[in-house]
Amino acid sequence: MNAAARGAIAGVAGGLVFGVSMAVYGMLPTVASIVRTDSAVVGFAVHMVFAVIIGAGFGLIVSRQRELVLWGLLYGAFWWFLGPLTLLPLFRGEPVSWDLSSARALLPSLIGHLCYGMAVALVYMVLRGDQPSTRPPATALVRGGLAGVIAGMLSHLGWGWLIGLAAGLLYPYLFRDRENTGPALVRGAVYGFLWWVLFGLTAEPLLLNVKLDWARPPVDQLPGYLLLGGLTAVLYTWLGSVARGLFVDDVRMFPVESPGARGFRAVGYGAVAGLVGGALFTVVMVVVGVLPLVASMVGSSEPVVGLIVHLVISQIIGASYAVLFRRQSFDAVSGIGWGLCYGFFWWILGNLTLLPVFTGSPVRWDPAALAAGFPSLAGHLAYGAALGAVYYWLESRTNPWWMTRNAAEQARVQGRRQQSLGSAPALWTLTVFIALTVPVLIP
Repeated sequence: MNAAARGAIAGVAGGLVFGVSMAVYGMLPTVASIVRTDSAVVGFAVHMVFAVIIGAGFGLIVSRQRELVLWGLLYGAFWWFLGPLTLLPLFRGEPVSWDLSSARALLPSLIGHLCYGMAVALVYMVLRGDQPSTRPPATALVRGGLAGVIAGMLSHLGWGWLIGLAAGLLYPYLFRDRENTGPALVRGAVYGFLWWVLFGLTAEPLLLNVKLDWARPPVDQLPGYLLLGGLTAVLYTWLGSVARGLFVDDVRMFPVESPGARGFRAVGYGAVAGLVGGALFTVVMVVVGVLPLVASMVGSSEPVVGLIVHLVISQIIGASYAVLFRRQSFDAVSGIGWGLCYGFFWWILGNLTLLPVFTGSPVRWDPAALAAGFPSLAGHLAYGAALGAVYYWLESRTNPWWMTRNAAEQARVQGRRQQSLGSAPALWTLTVFIALTVPVLIP
């Protein structure tokens, strides 16, 4: 069976999942209007035709990709923008509106498209034979469960430890490749978004209220789920590193360069890159007038003090980026991609969580707090992009002493290829999508 046929069959499954929600929200007559009728039955038939065609396209696009769940999530988000927001108005002879009000009116369609993409990806994986022949080892499940429980207890979610346990136990099944902490953090945050869609928006309302309410999503839970996923992935990775450090005797599995030389140089590069990003972020902070609030962290209200504190924090975060994402940027695009993801995570962890704690205010993730923090989100994304780009430039100028220049370039090309075949581009794009979706989710 070729990739297009597998995708078409997966599209049928995804179309059925999405079709149920469309029937619940009365969207099928709108789809039927494409063929000049308002029959829900005709609308469902038209919907299924599109679902099969779009599924076949997914099969062709991801025929050589790995970790298809994340690609499916991105594919669903892409078709929400291209379909309901763009092509559907054109087919109906209406003007295309890409404003916030139009996007908010189509929130149920967005969630449905995300569920469609995930369903298509899962069925495609089964048809392609991606499912492993053996389950993860018991040690991996224990690490995942422990990491999830700890992350759930820290995420300020109702029944967080139980949600974390389920997320942690599922994590080793979906993501088996060993990876560094930085990419794991980004993957975990997107994994948390997936759990927010499937559990926070879908399963929990069905269990408690026996109905879907995608038109008013609980946006106040989104930061908690993002932290839950990110912390689960980080703790799972760290626990695995501790186990390997204690029980692995094969010296070929350890790096050539000494940890001291690695660490000092990486931290220095990260601090410089963080300073550049912090200077760019300062523009947003001056415009918004938030420097006195930052200064209150050290008991002052002077903007100059706030600027100094801000730049010091920027360097510390930059140094942590270097430690977590060392040798993960194989070109400027990947550097900016990882940087954007890290900047977005620090908007959740820093601006929305730690800043209120350090300034003596309660932690609030409600729509009003998210709306007030949106300018800071733009600043964090700009900071992350500059951080990733500058750090890549500094790191790329360093040649490993144990490798020739040609060997180093070949390793970089191979790393770039493995990254493109994995889920890294999907992670970068999904993170930006989540960030851009925040104002849409705020009522």
